[in-house]
Amino acid sequence: MRNIAKYAILFAAVALTACQTRELNTKVSNTTGWNYFDQRTTNFEAQEGVGNVNPVGMVAIQGGTFTIGEKDEFLTAPRNNFHRTLTVSSFYMDKYEITTLNWNEYLHWLEVVFGDVAPNLVDRARPDRTVWREDMAYNDPYVENYFDHPAFSFYPIVGVTWEQAMAYCKWRTDRVNEMALINAGAIQIPNFAALRPTDDEAEKDDWETATGYEMESFTIENPENPGEEITMYRPGYEYIRDKFVFNTEKYLEEDSYVPEYGRNPRTNSYGENRKVSRADGIFVTGYRLPTESEWEFAAYAPVAGEDGLTIEGKIYPWSGYHPRDMSKANVGQMQANFVRGRGDMMGVSGALNDGYVITAPVDAFAPNDFGLYNMAGNVNEWVLDVYRETSYQETSEYNSFRGNIYMHPKKNEDGSFVLDSVGGFELEFSGDDDRRDFKDGDFASTIDTDYPLDTTGMKNLEEIKFDPTDVLAPHITRNTRVYKGGSWRDRIYWLNPSTRRYMEQDQSSSTIGFRCAMSTLGDQIPTQFSPK
Repeated sequence: MRNIAKYAILFAAVALTACQTRELNTKVSNTTGWNYFDQRTTNFEAQEGVGNVNPVGMVAIQGGTFTIGEKDEFLTAPRNNFHRTLTVSSFYMDKYEITTLNWNEYLHWLEVVFGDVAPNLVDRARPDRTVWREDMAYNDPYVENYFDHPAFSFYPIVGVTWEQAMAYCKWRTDRVNEMALINAGAIQIPNFAALRPTDDEAEKDDWETATGYEMESFTIENPENPGEEITMYRPGYEYIRDKFVFNTEKYLEEDSYVPEYGRNPRTNSYGENRKVSRADGIFVTGYRLPTESEWEFAAYAPVAGEDGLTIEGKIYPWSGYHPRDMSKANVGQMQANFVRGRGDMMGVSGALNDGYVITAPVDAFAPNDFGLYNMAGNVNEWVLDVYRETSYQETSEYNSFRGNIYMHPKKNEDGSFVLDSVGGFELEFSGDDDRRDFKDGDFASTIDTDYPLDTTGMKNLEEIKFDPTDVLAPHITRNTRVYKGGSWRDRIYWLNPSTRRYMEQDQSSSTIGFRCAMSTLGDQIPTQFSPK
């Protein structure tokens, strides 16, 4: 009877707890007692539950504690990533690497919007086709077809710099937020037809009166009367940059900014029009490259088992220590796209092991325990961090990252925002807000090795601190960025997620691509993974 009574009391306590509601609410202030959404007062609008927006194409990754850094000792490898324990906050990450199809969608938008008025902006976003050229290899088919032919639509984009990848993330943020506003009825779909040229002067005059901008004129040959030139008119670059292109920060910060293609504002309880704000919770926080710690955490996918513990010391993103699948269903199959030995890119005819001589489709091979594809092999991936050999010595225990530059929008003398070339805010920093060299203990990165390879300056040996002709001296700058993951052209050592290499942010390669990440807001992402 005692046990029955004990369980009855326990059940009643659980039931009572389940019936209780949260004391904090968005109806009445818990500090002043004033009502929210009250037309008789200030009509303050209080929101709740508008935290994380599930971004399209991304996987929700619950953060946690893990051991970042080298998982094995290689005597000939660079010792630039000693292991240490840190915590990564929850975040979102692209399920797949960005594809050539994704990049061509980006280029097409740029061509439609800026192609006639600022073609340099389109050219700036084009990948470098020449990354496929090699002096001792016939790669012309890749140079000519990799970026355009539909056969490569779902292959990873390569030949893009870190800077180009960041510009894509910014563009993607604006397009996703623009679609969110359209779906919410806050703005209308932009009228791309308005960018088309016209030869109607009356139409030109009406447009200029309505917008306050002047159309630019150009001449073409009359298709109906060859040899005759006719004058055409189209919206100019300044109008497109200032009014046509949607930019998230510009929409939120500039009260006077209204997209020329129309706006249907929301209303408050007074019936007054207002723009959508961050408090409405429909904007994504912004696409970006993952930090190095986020990328490595996502690659290893350290998911806890039923006992709440996770396996540390994994060598690759997949389970086990072998490059081949050891399961009964797929025994012997390669688990990534990489080079197995000198000259062996894909195996022998009739029994190909990974099946791809260069890159592979981004959905090839099995995903890791987070559901992410090709976190090892295929292409290396840019991450957000600035490279320093000794970053591990000064790392933060939470959301480790090197590369902070605390930027703010630049303003004109009249207080208006200065716009960049594609219609967003031009950013700047001041004073000590550039923290890329914070506590940089790497002596090699402080050596200026940007010298011509001659010895004419070595006559006065007392002034020489080091040999400027040493071509092996490292050249590490504030713009040297980390890339990780191993590629179709790498040996298996580089498929270990803890390995790290670097390249200048304005350079590109046929072996480097990227995927996007996004921070979460509010509560951590609920647990949704189970051990395999």
